[in-house]
Amino acid sequence: PVERSAAPIMDRAPVTVPLQTGIKVIDAIIPVGRGQRELILGDRQTGKTAIAISTILNQRGQNVVCIYCAIGQRASAVAKAVATLKEKDAMDYTVVVVTEGNDPPGLAYIAPYAATSIAEHFMEAGRDVLIVYDDLTHHARAYRELSLLLRRPPGREAFPGDIFYIHSRLLERATHLRKELGGGSLTAMPIIETEAQDISAYIPTNLISITDGQIYLSPSLFELGVLPAVDVGRSVSRVGGKAQRPAYRAVAGDLKLSYAQFEELETFSRFGARLDEDTRKIIDHGRRIRACLKQPEFAPVSVPAQIAVLLALTAELFDHVPLDQMTDAEHAVHEAAANIPEDVGKRLDTEGKLSDEDRATIIEIARKSLAHFQPKPESKPEAKAESDSEPEAKVEPKPETKAGHKNETGSN
Repeated sequence: PVERSAAPIMDRAPVTVPLQTGIKVIDAIIPVGRGQRELILGDRQTGKTAIAISTILNQRGQNVVCIYCAIGQRASAVAKAVATLKEKDAMDYTVVVVTEGNDPPGLAYIAPYAATSIAEHFMEAGRDVLIVYDDLTHHARAYRELSLLLRRPPGREAFPGDIFYIHSRLLERATHLRKELGGGSLTAMPIIETEAQDISAYIPTNLISITDGQIYLSPSLFELGVLPAVDVGRSVSRVGGKAQRPAYRAVAGDLKLSYAQFEELETFSRFGARLDEDTRKIIDHGRRIRACLKQPEFAPVSVPAQIAVLLALTAELFDHVPLDQMTDAEHAVHEAAANIPEDVGKRLDTEGKLSDEDRATIIEIARKSLAHFQPKPESKPEAKAESDSEPEAKVEPKPETKAGHKNETGSN
């Protein structure tokens, strides 16, 4: 059936397994677990669908069934998304449920419930499922249209009183079942479009309160060319942190703190104030973090490559690389990640903690790959330091000679 009640509490298990999106900033700082509901919200044209499609592409070989539900979307936008999925051979494990913009509102209203029923079929068979609702703003508008035609009393923003309930009963169907019931999971990624960065509007606040976290995409970061334009400060994952792999957890805590410090200090540096050496180091390190968290569209990164880059960042190996060479330096680390020993690679994928030996091995591999990027910038400061020290050595005898002259004149 299209409408089904959500699984009872006693049938549910906690979220313990991560769902890798292949996007560095999400997997490291805002991790998503299998059975979680993670909201993607942001203004129009900020890359919301691109994040969802990238996540679907990264499920290749992960034994995850993906369902992409387009609600009231332009036919051209849906055709583009399907073409991307076909091009990357993702249609082998993906179901696409579509209602176009010219379809009646009743069809747009039913679409996400029908897609969820398809997902539940696989979940009850013990499979892990990812479902993307693109987007629930159109769904809410379709339901508003139906309600006004049925002469139901309008509430805030002309939405009917039960608008919260239609989304909560949809998203509560996403869960992780107990092992006795097959141990399947249904991960939901609803998308919401905000207007003028207003995340405190009616529908966004409803969905933020229903879901287990949100990924907020900032138009200002998008305009700066920081893609994906994830605003780390406003994004959160309330459940995924517990499901995150220990290898990420060991690295990501320092990363988030360093990035938060950088964002605060960057605003001060714009005033043209004089900065001390420590502040400059934090800002330089933060710029390298931002450059490393950038990622091209539809290009998911494997777990070993992500951890190699993140460890190189925390070990400050990128700090001597010029910003304009950061992309090449990061590619070098990605390629070097293929040389990580098999036993270490397996431990990264399991629940085992990252030992000091493993950390040292990965950092050494990253250091070697960055060797031809680092010496050039490092040699310049050393040369400067030597040239600075030489005049100081020459300056010291001068006052003595002057003093000698004074003594001579004094004696004369």
